[in-house]
Amino acid sequence: MSTIAESLASATRELSRCSDSPRLDAELLLGKVLARTRSGLIVDGELRLDDACERAYAGLLAERLAGAPVAYLTGTREFWSLPLTVTSAVLVPRPETETLVELVLDHLPPGRDCAVLDLGTGSGAIAIAIASERPKARVTGTDLSMSALQVAMGNSKNLGLSEIAWRQGSWFDAVPGERFDVIVANPPYIAASDAALAALQAEPLLALTPGATGFEAFESIVAGAADHLTDQGLLALEHGNEQAPQLAALLERHDFKDIRSRADRSGRLRVTLASIHSQWKVPT
Repeated sequence: MSTIAESLASATRELSRCSDSPRLDAELLLGKVLARTRSGLIVDGELRLDDACERAYAGLLAERLAGAPVAYLTGTREFWSLPLTVTSAVLVPRPETETLVELVLDHLPPGRDCAVLDLGTGSGAIAIAIASERPKARVTGTDLSMSALQVAMGNSKNLGLSEIAWRQGSWFDAVPGERFDVIVANPPYIAASDAALAALQAEPLLALTPGATGFEAFESIVAGAADHLTDQGLLALEHGNEQAPQLAALLERHDFKDIRSRADRSGRLRVTLASIHSQWKVPT
């Protein structure tokens, strides 16, 4: 029987073949098996694993080596310092999406009554993060997938944010006739032929690619957004790091104003903001 420290060292070497963070992955997976925190694994490093734990750990490592995201194997992912349940029905929340949340919050002063729409909510990460920071905001999250909405509803309930409204439907079909102060979305934007999809095959294809060009979701959202924004409303979209110019051109064709793209913490342009009236300025 191996010790915790030995098992982590061996797993880290194995996972280095498929992961950019092999030690972190090894710790999270063993923590799942042993119900220990990462710091607890270090403290108890000399304890030996029994046969059942070794088998369970080996099974998780095999799934990770086959391409399963760690979040699916542990069932959880932290986003905006909030613990979210994650299943294979939803995209794993990414750290870069926190930039989108930050920019939306810049537009929503604390204490302001407002309405926020999160299109294609998935796990509910964006809607839940905004609701946790702006309790007076009336937040609505939509998704075409009922399985995804069930994950989002479970997350909001677990975090005590049960006032978020959840709707099923394709983009604005879920909110007919309604207007919002902010519309936010991290839609699918990878082209169907993009080789990058191979590394993401465990995640739901519907949440990754909208079609041949990768731009189909943006076209639908931008075409319908003006009819669902208030006069001072903000449209905030996450996109691929090479899509900002094309998205800005699309927004201009639909008469959006004050179009600005913002970089994530890695310096890549990942969020584009726009308004429908030029007298209002997007946060600088």
